[in-house]
This record gives sequence, C-alpha cells and structure tokens, in this order.
Amino acid sequence: MIQFHNITKRYPGGYEALNNVSLNLQAGEMAFLTGHSGAGKSTLLKIISLIEKPTRGQAILNQINLNNLPNSRIPYIRRNIGFIFQDHQLLFDRTVFDNVALPLIIQGYHHTEIARRTRAALDKVGLLHKEKSLPITLSGGEQQRVGIARAVVHKPMLLLADEPTGNLDPVLSREIMQIFIDFHQVGVTVLVASHDLSLIEELQKPVVTLNRGKIIHNDLEPVDV
Repeated sequence: MIQFHNITKRYPGGYEALNNVSLNLQAGEMAFLTGHSGAGKSTLLKIISLIEKPTRGQAILNQINLNNLPNSRIPYIRRNIGFIFQDHQLLFDRTVFDNVALPLIIQGYHHTEIARRTRAALDKVGLLHKEKSLPITLSGGEQQRVGIARAVVHKPMLLLADEPTGNLDPVLSREIMQIFIDFHQVGVTVLVASHDLSLIEELQKPVVTLNRGKIIHNDLEPVDV
C-alpha cells in the first residue's frame, strides 16, 4: 500500500523534515506514527496525501510512484485517501450534513447517492441525529467525528489522521481511536500520527517513531529491496 524508499524532504531555507526514511505499510494494516513535535510526522503524511513531494527517494502508494505523478492525476489519487486533521477544518456556516457531503458534491455524485452516503457516514460515527446542526453547536469530540465522517464518506482505501485526539480528553480520545479501529477491521488501511503514547500502547498496533526526521523505531515489515 505505502512504501517509502530513502525519502528525504528538505524545505526552502535548508530545513530537513525527513532524512532517509524507509517504511512499508501493507494494505489493510493499521499503524501509528509517534515522535516529538517537529519530528516529521506531518510531513510524512503530507507526502502520502500528495500535499508535498519528496526532495529525494521514492514514495509509492498502491504501486503508483508519487514522485513523478502529473498534477492532473493528483485529484484521482486523493479520492482513495481520507485525511483527518487535528483542527477539524470544518465549514462553520454549513450544517453537519453539508460538511460531510462536500467531497461527494465536488466529485459530482447524484444527490440521492450523496444523501445515502452522507447519512451512512454520520451513522458510523454516531452523529446521524446531528445532521442539521451547525458545527459551532457541537463539542470538540463531536466536531472531530464530523471530520472523520467527511474523510470516509467517499469510502477511501486509506485513512490518514494527524494528531486527531490532540485536543480531546482521555475518554473522547479512546472513542475516536475506536472509530479508526472499526474502519481498520473492515479492511481500510489506517495510519495515525499521535503523541498519546499510553493510548497507543493500549491498542497494541505497529508503531513507527520519528526523531528529527529519522526513523528510530519501526514495527512494520521491512521495505522490499
């Protein structure tokens, strides 16, 4: 599913966010990215989701080399990826339903299919009863659930999350992580960046730890040469 071969990412000015990173996340697997703030977790996720391109090395997603991908193909590749942010990035002047439906509207789905998929996604995260609410009326945990529903409404094969529980208390954090586990159990590949080491330890999934842009611990299978 995801293979990094000696990936380095250097930003203008010389800052090196990733240095010679190699990893192999297989289809249907769930793993966690850990490391200090600035270790390179977000950059790694951005390369997978085609927000950034590596400076050196090869990034492969589902047997597609991301390095030389034409810009015209990026939207089609992203349709297979769901991305969840720590700050939700919701539209606060739109209802919960409209927020979740947005990816389907952009992709041109028929309105009946949009309604069916949107309500199914909200049901999966326990928020079907809030479909007409505005995000501002929801708690932080509920807003994060809306973000998850929006990320999975188009049924991606890969789910990426960048510190999805960073602003939540321990009880809500466990509930959010359980949602990711539920998706993993039905075959979705899941990669979550998190600082919550105690919760990660409880879940007993593979862990990749970054330190100053380098991998210092990796439970995943080695990268094929």
